[in-house]
Amino acid sequence: MNPVSQMVADSEVTYPESDGQPMAENTEQFAWIVLIKEGLEAVFADDEDVFVAGDLLWYPVRGRPDIRRAPDAMVAFGRPKGHRGSYMQWKEGGIAPQVVFEVMSPGNTKREMRQKLEFYERYGVEEYYLWDPTQGRLQGWNRKDTRLAPVFQMEGHRSRRLGVRFEIVDENLELYGPGGNRFL
Repeated sequence: MNPVSQMVADSEVTYPESDGQPMAENTEQFAWIVLIKEGLEAVFADDEDVFVAGDLLWYPVRGRPDIRRAPDAMVAFGRPKGHRGSYMQWKEGGIAPQVVFEVMSPGNTKREMRQKLEFYERYGVEEYYLWDPTQGRLQGWNRKDTRLAPVFQMEGHRSRRLGVRFEIVDENLELYGPGGNRFL
């Protein structure tokens, strides 16, 4: 069956497992997505209650398949590892992914990225990181009450949830796990 046409039914509502969009627009963006997602997998390899995914559709509202996003990488604490066709929040104990990552591509618009930030803010993400490899620019937001507030100093920033440290070296992002090991 074609992945675009695969569907998951929840009562009378159908939740597509694909949005028909490519995971990445170019090889650089793809490499960054894989590095981040696989690095996070390695950090949490021994914790059965941390789910890590890349480019997986997240449906935060039951009955609303039109409300969805597919973060480049996401981490959900308190959720078991395992394969999923999509992340339906109501089937995941009501737990939103706490941390999401996006990697900019040349085709992303400011409006699109603002909409993603607003979506993540609205649906409970605690930490959001945006890496633009073309500009060598990393941005981050942490939840403060109901809002995602900007992290003003990303150089050397350590994620509260992940324990991951961010460094910018020669306009390249380097990520270090809690034990100090660099994502490879």
